[in-house]
Amino acid sequence: MNREDLKFTLSVLRRSLDGDAFTHVVRHTPHADIADELEALPVADVAALLQTLQPADRTELFSHLPERLQDALLPALPRPVVVQLFETLPSDDRADLFNRLSEEAQAQLLPALAQVEREDILRLAAYPEGSVGSVVTSDYVAVTPDMTAQAALDLIRATAPDKETVYVIYVLNAERQLLGTLSLRELVLCPPDSRISDLMRKDPVFAKAEWPRAQAAELIRRYDLLALPVINGGNRMIGIVTVDDAMDIEKEQDATQLARFGGTAMMGGPDLDIRESSIGQMYKTRVFWLAILTFFGILTSTFVAGQEEILSEVIILAAFIAPIIDMGGNTGSQSATLVIRAMAIGDVKLKWRDIWFVVKREIPIALGLGVTIAILEAILAYFSKGVGFDVLMVVGLTMLIVTVLGGIIGALLPFAARRIGTDPATLSSPMITSIMDLLGVFIYFYIAYLFFGHLMG
Repeated sequence: MNREDLKFTLSVLRRSLDGDAFTHVVRHTPHADIADELEALPVADVAALLQTLQPADRTELFSHLPERLQDALLPALPRPVVVQLFETLPSDDRADLFNRLSEEAQAQLLPALAQVEREDILRLAAYPEGSVGSVVTSDYVAVTPDMTAQAALDLIRATAPDKETVYVIYVLNAERQLLGTLSLRELVLCPPDSRISDLMRKDPVFAKAEWPRAQAAELIRRYDLLALPVINGGNRMIGIVTVDDAMDIEKEQDATQLARFGGTAMMGGPDLDIRESSIGQMYKTRVFWLAILTFFGILTSTFVAGQEEILSEVIILAAFIAPIIDMGGNTGSQSATLVIRAMAIGDVKLKWRDIWFVVKREIPIALGLGVTIAILEAILAYFSKGVGFDVLMVVGLTMLIVTVLGGIIGALLPFAARRIGTDPATLSSPMITSIMDLLGVFIYFYIAYLFFGHLMG
């Protein structure tokens, strides 16, 4: 059904609480669409609707709900339903949900869970937020190297309903160390008496639980994996990161990069969320960068104020200060954006070879941009303000130099940020603006003195 029909149907069901009708909707409608519509309903109504579903349908739908709604629903649901959700949710989802509970709620929940689920939750929840271990699911298929293909298939048939994915099978020894992998397709097509040790691909790509989770997403993308095995400090496999988890990680990374490039995250601090962050957090984070920009702005304005003598002789120079400093910041932001994107997808790394490659690419581009903008600015200045040749030369040369410097500095700043251990997006945008404002006026008035210094006594 289309979205309007779904919205109308849910508005009817929230009053009738017809479990059979809601079950039909859940089983025949994309869960993401249902989740979008449920988010607009009162929490109490959503909780009542969920209770009309069978446990499997309820768990499947609950796992697609946004985190804010999940957190709001837990206090509104009966305790047995909450326990059932924690016992049947994918292991990574329930670990995340558990970490978002208060300490009191965690203490009340754990005794009600079976020992297997309790130990699994505590193990996965122990990994710090942002690590690979924090997004691991333990719902994977594992076999031993001495099994036959037929025995492995029998095991998969018996355990598949409880696993998140069965398309990749992991081969573990008695100590649960990862020996290799094979695909379900390979297993199905091989002779039944084939040994797993002969079929498996040795030395598989893996991630360590303590690595940043963005590294897992990068490995999945680079090697085109459906799932990535994860090992702990003892080289024992603890679970997998699936391709859909990687997509979520990269989506969050994109949002984080955008926020940080806009100067809405402290260096090393938490990212802002317009719904979740407090007013105090939003104020402190945003004022940090604005204060830095203000400091640089005072330096810039103080320097400009000191050029009163030359400005009094050639007043028209004041009209070009704003476009000149804006051009440097804009060019630098363009370059930095391209480099940060290349870093994010792994095209460039913090290596002298990659730095030199970026600089060699940027110099001719920045020169071309500088010449084009300088000529355009001179033409527009001549026809709009009727200025003389000397002023046109000052403005044109400054535009050329500032544009070239902006491009080069913007390309280098992300590398400098990575070198000092800071997120390139956090540092680049505010610093480019500040640096190019200051450099722009220095260069502008230096060239102005070269052309008009003889006018001052």
